[in-house]
Amino acid sequence: MGKPTGFLEFRRELPRRRPVPVRLRDWREVYEPFAEELARHQGARCMDCGIPFCHDACPLGNLIPEWNDLVYKDDWSDAIERLHATNNFPEMTGRLCPAPCEAACVLGINDDPVTIERLEYEIAERAWSEGWVTPQPAALPTGKRIAVVGSGPAGLACAQQLVRAGHAVTVFERAERPGGLLRYGIPEFKMEKHVLDRRLAQLRAEGVAFVCATSIGVPPDTQGPDSSHPEPGERRGIGSACAPDVTVLSARSLLADHDAVVLAGGATLPRDLPVPGRHLRGVLFALDFLKPANLVQEGSLGESPFDAKGRHVVIIGGGDTGADCLGTVHRQGATTVHQLEILPEPPSQRSAEHPWPVWPIILRTSSAHEEGGRRLFSVTATELVDDGTGAVKSLRGHEVAIDTTSGAPVFAPVPGSEFELPCDMVLLAMGFVGSERHGVVAELGLELDARGSLSVDATWATSEPGVFACGDIARGQSLIVWAIAEGRAAAAAVDRRLMGTTALPAPVVPGQLAMR
Repeated sequence: MGKPTGFLEFRRELPRRRPVPVRLRDWREVYEPFAEELARHQGARCMDCGIPFCHDACPLGNLIPEWNDLVYKDDWSDAIERLHATNNFPEMTGRLCPAPCEAACVLGINDDPVTIERLEYEIAERAWSEGWVTPQPAALPTGKRIAVVGSGPAGLACAQQLVRAGHAVTVFERAERPGGLLRYGIPEFKMEKHVLDRRLAQLRAEGVAFVCATSIGVPPDTQGPDSSHPEPGERRGIGSACAPDVTVLSARSLLADHDAVVLAGGATLPRDLPVPGRHLRGVLFALDFLKPANLVQEGSLGESPFDAKGRHVVIIGGGDTGADCLGTVHRQGATTVHQLEILPEPPSQRSAEHPWPVWPIILRTSSAHEEGGRRLFSVTATELVDDGTGAVKSLRGHEVAIDTTSGAPVFAPVPGSEFELPCDMVLLAMGFVGSERHGVVAELGLELDARGSLSVDATWATSEPGVFACGDIARGQSLIVWAIAEGRAAAAAVDRRLMGTTALPAPVVPGQLAMR
């Protein structure tokens, strides 16, 4: 615990966000520095609560009370040791995780919870600045060769655990550089890419090899669809509208050259919008918009083909991806922005339907929402209107109400609520519906579950011997903490399969529920 009376003496406090007019002029992260003394005050708020529910709420099983106490005691070097014991990338989760641990904090029953996520960030950044994060190469090689397909958080965590166990690990990534959604889906204002690059340097120093611009699995049809209006189930994944030329390797040949293959390619098949006008120019999947914007910021692209400057933008989808699009179009100079959400506006505080310690459905306001735009709840799009040249000029829709009279909830139109929004850019950020069906899935004939994700057993093994899967490709769209946790668990399963035993931790099991 922290200070016995800390929760009585100190209020919850977070660093200030930089003023909106200032941060809209650059792409840097939005938060100002947080004084060390204030961080220690927040660590002091951690209670001797007996049963730390934050452990159960965190998929990684982070030792939260322990490193809160160490921060309070000014023992930052031990704090990062306890944090790294369960989490490979705390500097990323400290920026990107929605903090289910805080929702389960015992102090949150009748007060503001401990600032767990921010303390994770502060510990990680202190460790990097002090030079405490160093490569940890294995003492002895095992002689086993493992291929990890996909370099998002699940693939990177799996690769790091396996290389530390002594295996020779190669990560294959079809994009230009490793990182997956961490690089091409997350905007700079949420996580500057030097944060990712310094961790990748550590992995390389530990022995992980990266092979980029390489796709695994020979697709049945190598002629990809037109990215401006792709057909559902046929997309190439992250930022296919701005994809590099790739080398295609057979999944069978990869399996023949390695002792095991771990698939960690994510749930990259986006949910589409089946309405008239979907094919019009200016209608894009969110990641097809976000990837070139990120490429511009890293200097790999001169300008985005989908810049929002001077445009009227509608974002369909009210989740994190929609907020990422919102902050990006603000910085590009959009004239107007509307964000549509089919669900009703949630309450600002935890309701009786979501009692502590379950994950509350509440209104969440990100930094992007502070910056402008208008959010519309309980609405749905019904048509995208052609301007006469094949480009979108407006969106038509109506309000909806949830009807439960027939049992399952139905979004029923509200009579007389029809509206039309002028727009010349529509970004679809409605989530993802599972793993891609072509490529490695088609070549190996891998079994899918009812949700369209790869089916795995209790050892993270797929239906193909020697092939394992973890992260969103097996779980479905989820959180970075679940991706890292599953990457760690899959690494332990692979190590045990190859060596007969393992010393690697396995924090989760397949199918474990998120935010329960």
